[in-house]
Amino acid sequence: MRMAQMISSSPVIQQYLDNVWLEKGLSKHTLSAYRSDLDHFFHWLEPQDINFAQVSKVDLQTYLSHMLAKGANARSSARFLSCIRGFYRFLVREKIVSHDPTLDIQSPKLGRALPKFLTESEVEKLLAAPDLSDPVGLRDRAMLELLYACGLRVSELTGLTVGSLNLRQGVVRVTGKGNKERLIPMGQEAMLWLERYNTEARASLLDNQPAEILFPSNRAQPMTRQTFWHRIKLYAKKADIRTPLSPHTMRHAFATHLLNHGADLRVVQLLLGHSDLSTTQIYTHVAQARMQALHAQHHPRG
Repeated sequence: MRMAQMISSSPVIQQYLDNVWLEKGLSKHTLSAYRSDLDHFFHWLEPQDINFAQVSKVDLQTYLSHMLAKGANARSSARFLSCIRGFYRFLVREKIVSHDPTLDIQSPKLGRALPKFLTESEVEKLLAAPDLSDPVGLRDRAMLELLYACGLRVSELTGLTVGSLNLRQGVVRVTGKGNKERLIPMGQEAMLWLERYNTEARASLLDNQPAEILFPSNRAQPMTRQTFWHRIKLYAKKADIRTPLSPHTMRHAFATHLLNHGADLRVVQLLLGHSDLSTTQIYTHVAQARMQALHAQHHPRG
């Protein structure tokens, strides 16, 4: 068996990922990215006949240079360093290796890019894009309304169950990163669309079979975040929205629009489920940039 394959299938890799999951509560997507980073690194080590236990600081620096030459950006390099640093700390702690080659290697500095978000009129056009005569379209309208009303991550939205909703109190219970739960008010408009969806479309999508899935696919199965992300792009194209989109676009719009209308930053932090206020503060820069643009456009001396 090839060395890279041996390492990738080695129990120590899974032990590390299990340990990271337990200690940090990382999502499945982040763990998958970590495994991919490790696999790529070990495949690079193979033709050079370097065993992971003998990797040096120079080897890591050479690999980082190799990544940059292949077009990797600072963010992917930083993620790799975070992964590999944790991996070798784990190996040292478990006495599997005697030294940590990541010591004294600096992570690349990441500039904070302002998130792309939709204007309020663009959100309205996106919300109006689904075909309401079709159960799938009605489901998608309810999902988009809830996504924008609550600032959910797409993975949080697709993971909701019937028990997640409390329409009487007007809140949804969400399990976010680190398995942390938060309660978020839904707002009247989202509640109306959810009630309509539950009454007119959900049973049809489930072929009248009982299920806890709140938003099933048209095959009565749980919907993946990738599937709904493709649905968002489809509706954006239909609504002729030219703003570059990401899976977080509606989440960004939620936060930015709240701040534009005077919401307290700490309230937005709680609603988004951010553990650190500095993560939420990026939206104040977006709101300020928007206000400056409006001032320049409309003020007589702008």
